[in-house]
Amino acid sequence: MTATSTRAKLARDPDLGAGNVLTTLVAANGDLDRRTFTFDRPVDDIPAWTALTVRQLDDRVRARAAALHALGIGTRDPVAITATSVADNILTFLALARLGAIPALINAKLAPEITVRYVERLRPVGVLADATRREALAPHGLNLLPPIESLGAGDPAQAPEPYRFHQDDPVAITHSSGTTGVPKAVLHSHSSLFAANRHRLRMPKAQGTDRLLSALPAPHAATLIALNLALASESELLALSTQTGPSVVDAIEQWRPGGVLGFAATWSEMAKTDLRGRDLDSVALWWNTGDCAHEAHIRRLISLGYREVSTKEGRVRKPGSAFIDGLGSSEMGHSHFFITHTTETNRYGRCIGRPHAFAEPVVLGPDGNELPYGEVGELGTKSPTLSLGYWNDSVTTYRTRVRGYFLTGDLVYRDEEGYFYHVDRLVDSVDLGDGKRLHTALSEERVLNACPDVADCTVVAVRTDDGVVTDVLVQLDAAGDPDADRTEAIRTALGPDVAATLREVVVVDEDRIPLGPTGKVRKVALREQYLQNLGAR
Repeated sequence: MTATSTRAKLARDPDLGAGNVLTTLVAANGDLDRRTFTFDRPVDDIPAWTALTVRQLDDRVRARAAALHALGIGTRDPVAITATSVADNILTFLALARLGAIPALINAKLAPEITVRYVERLRPVGVLADATRREALAPHGLNLLPPIESLGAGDPAQAPEPYRFHQDDPVAITHSSGTTGVPKAVLHSHSSLFAANRHRLRMPKAQGTDRLLSALPAPHAATLIALNLALASESELLALSTQTGPSVVDAIEQWRPGGVLGFAATWSEMAKTDLRGRDLDSVALWWNTGDCAHEAHIRRLISLGYREVSTKEGRVRKPGSAFIDGLGSSEMGHSHFFITHTTETNRYGRCIGRPHAFAEPVVLGPDGNELPYGEVGELGTKSPTLSLGYWNDSVTTYRTRVRGYFLTGDLVYRDEEGYFYHVDRLVDSVDLGDGKRLHTALSEERVLNACPDVADCTVVAVRTDDGVVTDVLVQLDAAGDPDADRTEAIRTALGPDVAATLREVVVVDEDRIPLGPTGKVRKVALREQYLQNLGAR
């Protein structure tokens, strides 16, 4: 059976979902010896950078399922997972899914104290952690199950038969970025976490997706979507445990992927990395999800790599790659928008594209009514990819719903051609009075475009008794001059309303910028720091 016919058959399978792609493939007895996942760290005596076949992957998953079953883990049991290795996250998710349990994946970068508070809200039957995380969590009285590294010693032959999923069954709990405090626990169903993949399986396989490198955070919903898409599409997937700019560049050179999956923070990290002399020619596609990416970062990436294009003379290999951008979140289950950038396109200005066929986005005012073209409001959306809500938190679940739409907390507008544009997160935007607002994300976009040697920047705006005060924190690329005065260029880029609030432009090291576990800037923490500093003056 060809890859195309396999994809079409899976797309038509009404029982297929996020919890049973692997077991469905094994039951179909297809090509079980094709290479599937590669991990960057050793796992279960398998060396790092070793490609597992479908058969080997199933064996490793059944071993863990047997060990978990022997611990009494069964259907509907929520089990927390926190581990630094992407292999432990993926294999344990698949093993718990086989049992019909509910894996709750927790980012290992989350501080132990925040992790404990989050786990207490989850109320799982136990916590699976690796050695590093067990040491950090041990003093806090959690029910720590046997080390996650030990699960691979289970007997694959003792694994129970795969759980038979219903489309509405819970399949995983992931969490929000946690940039404003304790993350929210986002509940996904068997169908919701696979709905976008089902859509993609009906489409031609995108260029660059035969061999994918995932720089997505291991416990994120995006990783679960990516692993199932790779399995169903018969693609090879390298999953990285570390998503820094240098580590991603090193992995591209070593593994030679055709496509790279990442968050906006990944492209920002790469912008701060000296790419001169690095070999990234294998990449045809950069695929962004989560926050939309900045134009300056996109333009740097699409100048790299090669892609095939159709000409009168046939298919030719052309310098330059493609970048697929959009906007998504754990709650949205998948990016609801898409736009493809190449060196030949020029639609930027924080354009997140048009909606996917499965999404119904609208721009809503404070009263919940839809706003006209060009007017900024909160993004609301309907989609089969949406999460079921927040685990053990029905109050927040229903507060984020209005007239059937999920409120994302993003400020956007739509033009008459149907393109959507993202300007900021609602919590980060500041009212300047007289109908004017300071949008931090849009301001950062403008600064990056105005200053080519600025690799990344963060706009911090706080309200004081004297009005709004804004600082621009810039991080330079390898060739940037730290002594150069960029104030007037930045003031002009910001526009008169925001420029009137500008206090100073500061060159900072990356250590100065507080980040959440997925690499997002914790602007709330920065604002708190600035308010304290201003109050102390």
